[in-house]
Amino acid sequence: MKLFKTFLHMLWIAFLTAFTQVGGLIWILTLMLCKFRNLKKTIAFPILYLVFNLIIIPPIAEYFGRVQLPVFKENLKPRNLFYPLLFRNYVVPELNKLLIESSQNLVNDNIKIVYLDANFPFFDGFPLLPHRSHNDGKKIDICFIYKTKNGKITDEKPALSGYGVYVKDKYSSQSCIKKGYWQYDFTKYLTLGKINDLDFDTTSTKKLILTFISKKETQKIFIEPYLKQNLGLINYNKIRFHGCNAVRHDDHIHLQVK
Repeated sequence: MKLFKTFLHMLWIAFLTAFTQVGGLIWILTLMLCKFRNLKKTIAFPILYLVFNLIIIPPIAEYFGRVQLPVFKENLKPRNLFYPLLFRNYVVPELNKLLIESSQNLVNDNIKIVYLDANFPFFDGFPLLPHRSHNDGKKIDICFIYKTKNGKITDEKPALSGYGVYVKDKYSSQSCIKKGYWQYDFTKYLTLGKINDLDFDTTSTKKLILTFISKKETQKIFIEPYLKQNLGLINYNKIRFHGCNAVRHDDHIHLQVK
């Protein structure tokens, strides 16, 4: 029984480490604390986790060259608290500056920047699952802009997670899936629920992308080729096709800096 419990702890530590980077360490500290203080793990862990999330990790991350993105800022915020709670909202200062400036530039257009996965707080090369490249603080996924059926711009999104609801469900401009890249539309399983019936806002999404392009720090942006054409952005070299080894990008924008 003791060996089985140890195995479960190790499995839980591996899971927390894979999806939050520092959660496994927090669980180890929880076990140590509960052993010496006779506390309940179900109480100690959430408290310790929040202390690390809100107080301890952000200043330490700065020594590793990363800063935490705003959580409750009106014009720059996460799709939901899932992303900051799992330590997935850290970027290099240059990307943080770009996003803050861009959000200020778009205030008069009533466009709010809503971000998804960014990066973990520590170490270049540490994978942020399930992404292939969010491992150096220089990448972030941004939601498209949507409008209600009445034509009013909104910061709400079709999916709870922000991923997996595509502008065009029947994707035809690239043949990645037909070529055997089964993962290409895998994000359709990661919506966590389709909660809003909204329309893709072509005008506002184009303004958002053009704002990113105007920043000298921007290295590249990934969206689907058919969207690049439909949005009238074919002359911008910073907008590129990500290749079949990634997942499709007509449910979000991938932005990265130099």
